[in-house]
Amino acid sequence: MAEQNVSAETGLAQRVLMFLGIHSLFNNVFSFLDKTVRSWWITNWLPSWSPTSQRQLKEAEERMLQYIKSKFFKQFVRITDNNMLWTLVFKGPMESKTPLVLLHGFGGGVGLWALNLDCLSQQRSVYALDLLGFGESSRPHFSTEAQEAELQFVDSIEQWREKMGLESMIMLGHNLGGYLAASYAIKYPTRVKHLILVEPWGFPERPDTGDQDRPIPVWIKALGAMLIPFNPLAGLRLAGPLGPTLVQTLRPDFRKKFASMFDDNRVTEYIYHLNVQSPSGETAFKNMTIPYGWAKRPMLQRIGLVHSDIPITVIYGSRSSIDGHSGNSIKEMRPNSHVEIIAIRGAGHYVYADQPEDFNQKRSTHMRNDMDAELIQMQTSN
Repeated sequence: MAEQNVSAETGLAQRVLMFLGIHSLFNNVFSFLDKTVRSWWITNWLPSWSPTSQRQLKEAEERMLQYIKSKFFKQFVRITDNNMLWTLVFKGPMESKTPLVLLHGFGGGVGLWALNLDCLSQQRSVYALDLLGFGESSRPHFSTEAQEAELQFVDSIEQWREKMGLESMIMLGHNLGGYLAASYAIKYPTRVKHLILVEPWGFPERPDTGDQDRPIPVWIKALGAMLIPFNPLAGLRLAGPLGPTLVQTLRPDFRKKFASMFDDNRVTEYIYHLNVQSPSGETAFKNMTIPYGWAKRPMLQRIGLVHSDIPITVIYGSRSSIDGHSGNSIKEMRPNSHVEIIAIRGAGHYVYADQPEDFNQKRSTHMRNDMDAELIQMQTSN
């Protein structure tokens, strides 16, 4: 038996060494390609390799917003270090009410709210912005430290708020936007009236693999180890002219989500142009994660620091692969605060696009409740 164990361990060691050799080769080749496509001498050739530009991203976004009926305007908001945040502004009928601020998720942009903006802006002003490092916003260098990168995101939102002259906000964040909204509420509690987390990323801790009923297969671990040095969407950029087709092939569901508004490929084209620009926010996100997409600094460890008088609403899709237990954990951690958990039937991770009518209706109901609370507060103060 001991000899069998030694033999097994030797075989495992040989496989590990072989894998490390492949990984080293893959790492060297991929690093060379990634550096090459970003090197100065190939700048003029890059557009023909990756068919994108800032102009094409702008045009793709305009096509996404083509059928918005409400009046709105667009602007760059300048913050520190000459960075700018791209912003859509919808002035609602009750401008005196606390505005709703929309924060998109990883790899997203303001155009992905196309199915929601008309409805959400009927009751109050709505602001949608491209996060720093994403969309049409500036793409600066982020810290390689997870905490510092998170603070760069959060402080950019605060600088944006100051420039926009907003006293307080209802913050609605999806995916990474939910994580950043919670982090913002912790650091700037007086600026948040209501925190709405839509399929938030980064809340639970990475589970101990020993506690899982189905351990992660070795091949997935190996693949994950090979991809650790690279940005999540590096492959899309290296696909060059095949990139648009790749997005349409791998994510045909996005076209279906927006089928009630569009009957062409504008959604996948928009997503492509969003994610083949300079990987600024994407790199920051990578530095904020550990293997398999878990957060280095899980938000559940800190969500208790959100002031008890800030209501929290957590919205999940009933068909989502995201762990919905975080909402229950938040509720348990805040027994004396308002925490509501909403499941949207038939929706996946992109709740606002999977079931837009249900999502919009529930948000409108909550915003009416927020207005009632504001009126009561005003009457009490008078």
